[in-house]
Amino acid sequence: MPRRAAVVISRRDFDAAIFDLDGVLTDTARVHAAAWKEVFDEFLQRRGERQGSNFQSFDVASDYLAYVDGRTRYDGIRTFLASRGIELPEGSEQGPEDAETVRGLGQRKARLFRQALRRGIDSASGAQELLTNLRQCGMGVAVGSSSKNGAAILRAAKLEHLIDVRVDGVDAERLGLASKPAPALFLEAARRLGVEPARAVLFEDALAGVAAGRRGGFGRVVGIGRGDRGEELRRHGADTVIEGFDQVEVVDC
Repeated sequence: MPRRAAVVISRRDFDAAIFDLDGVLTDTARVHAAAWKEVFDEFLQRRGERQGSNFQSFDVASDYLAYVDGRTRYDGIRTFLASRGIELPEGSEQGPEDAETVRGLGQRKARLFRQALRRGIDSASGAQELLTNLRQCGMGVAVGSSSKNGAAILRAAKLEHLIDVRVDGVDAERLGLASKPAPALFLEAARRLGVEPARAVLFEDALAGVAAGRRGGFGRVVGIGRGDRGEELRRHGADTVIEGFDQVEVVDC
């Protein structure tokens, strides 16, 4: 039996819905987390060996969610390393990926993620149905993602035809949009849809993302999470927390 709708989206109250991508519309958050763990653990282990210090690995359950999830690639690197008291030079996009620079670590992570992406990904349960219902109800649908692989992820998950607007990490870099928890990415998505933030529902699974939605003045901020994670999302700005899209209903079409 389907769960009772925890989120009811009425066409009278809202004109659009904006979604984060990884971990919300697609099952890619775990792929990102695995790639980050491989990159950071290799770096931290080499650094520990050189300095004769203990190696403290990157923890997906805490480090990824607190410092990386929802941020742009390079901002995530800087934020996590700062949590360990480490500062690296920025480096160059043309530099080698084994360089101990922010750009070098980012390039290695991007390669690992692209390799995983080629093996295929799934859309989140109920995502296609919800996106279809929103569009049939006359609401705009946008993706706001820090990932530079936004277009490739949507294609791999077979969701691109259900998205009206995509603002991703490529746009963020080109336009100089601040990383989450700043709301710039989502505000740009709302602007392209031609809707006021107060008339849009935002779906996010990252702490930085729900904080961005609250700062941006979105009409409803829906967090996606389970257990203790749900309480954290509420503390950071989510109005409601759901476990999946089967708890969302679109009405008044």
